[in-house]
Amino acid sequence: MESPSETFLCSLEANIYDIRFGEFRIRDLDSAQVLLDLEREFEPQTDETRLIHYRFPPSFLDIQTIGTALTFSVGPSPVNNLLMIERHYFKNQLIKSFDFSFPFCIPNTINTWEQIYEMPRLSAEEKQDIISNPWEMKSDSYFFVDGVLIMHTRAEYIYLSE
Repeated sequence: MESPSETFLCSLEANIYDIRFGEFRIRDLDSAQVLLDLEREFEPQTDETRLIHYRFPPSFLDIQTIGTALTFSVGPSPVNNLLMIERHYFKNQLIKSFDFSFPFCIPNTINTWEQIYEMPRLSAEEKQDIISNPWEMKSDSYFFVDGVLIMHTRAEYIYLSE
C-alpha cells in the first residue's frame, strides 16, 4: 500500500478464526511510562470499532522506543502464522512500516502479543507539521493467517497539548 486505505480491505466476516481484542497498552520503553491503557471486553469487531482515533500529547513524537501489548482471544480453530503488518502514514506518505508474527495460537485461548517499535526519527519541522495537521497521521493494521487477510483496522492520530 502506497497510502492509507480509505476503506476496509476485508469484511468483518473474514475473521473466521473469531479473533477478538481485549486490553491494549502502549508504553514508553525508556521511561516505563504507560501512555495508553485500554480495557475492552473480547467482543466481536464492528465497523465502528475497527476505526480508532488516538489522542496523544505532542511529546509522544519525541519518544524513541515504545512497547505495545495486545491481549486477544482465539475461537475454536487453531491459528497458524498470524502476521500483523502495520503501516503509518503522514499526508499519504509512508513514515514507517512494521511487521510482527505470532507462529501459533491454541484454539479457545487468550493470548498476549507484545511488540517493540523503534519510532521514526523526525525533525522539529516534521513534528510541528504533524501537530499542526490533526488526523493527517494515519495507520493501517492488517492481520493475516497463513497469508490470508482476515482483519483490517485503521487509525487516525491527533497530538494535542498536554
